[in-house]
Amino acid sequence: MLIGEQDLPLLVLQYVDRINRPLVLDDISLDVRFNQDPYVIAQQPKSVLCFPILRNKVRIGLLYFENNLASGAFTGDRLELLKILAAQIAVSIENARLYQQAQSTIQQLQDAQLQVVQAEKMSALGNLVAGIAHEINNPIGFLANNLKPAKSYIQDIITLLELYQDEYPNPTEAIRAEIEEIDLNFVQEDLLKLLSSMQIGIDRIRNISIGLRTFSRADKDHKVSFNLHEGIDSTILILKHRLKADGERPAVQVISDYGPLPLIDCFPGQINQVFMNLLANAIDALDEQNQGRSLSDIRQHPSQITITTAVVNKHQVQIQIADNGVGMPPEVQAHIFDHLFTTKPVGKGTGLGLAIAYQIIVEKHGGTITVASIPKQGTTFTVQLPIAESLPSLIESKNT
Repeated sequence: MLIGEQDLPLLVLQYVDRINRPLVLDDISLDVRFNQDPYVIAQQPKSVLCFPILRNKVRIGLLYFENNLASGAFTGDRLELLKILAAQIAVSIENARLYQQAQSTIQQLQDAQLQVVQAEKMSALGNLVAGIAHEINNPIGFLANNLKPAKSYIQDIITLLELYQDEYPNPTEAIRAEIEEIDLNFVQEDLLKLLSSMQIGIDRIRNISIGLRTFSRADKDHKVSFNLHEGIDSTILILKHRLKADGERPAVQVISDYGPLPLIDCFPGQINQVFMNLLANAIDALDEQNQGRSLSDIRQHPSQITITTAVVNKHQVQIQIADNGVGMPPEVQAHIFDHLFTTKPVGKGTGLGLAIAYQIIVEKHGGTITVASIPKQGTTFTVQLPIAESLPSLIESKNT
């Protein structure tokens, strides 16, 4: 509520604030300095007492008293009593300020601890993933480098066999029997197909390795340009083991509806951490939804995670991660980003993931993160991130 001129005797308060000494008026209406104050005119007080509240000679407030019935109500002994009271008030105000400062410091320490714990976890995971990617690269590079000449050698041998067949059309009985035994025509045709499938497998493993390196990239002390689609895909790769089918349920369907996005200036490691938390929570919600459901029921109503990206305007891009899991009631949604808030059983959740995701998106990147959920229908997290002033061309990404 706004305070107007008639709510406080502003002339009196300003005067005491300026002289920094007590002011006692037996009848304020007789004092030309203050009797035109809008408050005095409206309320018509008689006796007035106003003095500063001091703490270590520093003014921290003002006390104001008035008596509307009698003149000369504030005597010397009352003034001394009020000075003692003001001293106690000053101590209380200072203690309250110190308490508030301590609470703020504690919260800052908790937030810092929160970030350190999660940063260490993500760093350890990143180092592990980077190490795996490095170990994969060596044998894959060896296979890739040798497969191409091997394919050429085999093609030469097949060509030589065909030449033999042309030059010596009548093989001996032993050679004829062996050709029939190994089905030479099929071997010649299938061998090249096998080599081609090996090349596809090598390319697939190489892409996995690239995804692992994308996920594990360490943040610098400044933001860098980052392809959000690569970050999402690499996170899905890390969580692939939780998405696969098992004896109790089919595989979780991941639908990627990617629109063209520009590169975003960000801390990629932190953004990947957000994707990790949101996708892991979506999988948890689907697992909870599937508890007690039969395999046939799950197949009829499959578990799905839908990831949608788009440019919403010239200033922002948007990433939505939606699941058709258990959903959340409004009272849970209201606290979902609170520090240490969790609905998971003891040992299953710490209440840190979404709180850190909020800090990363809102405080570190100037974006927004919101949640919309309907119990028993699913949850959608929406992340919006700012686009840098100078943009590269949009990056097209195929839908999967």
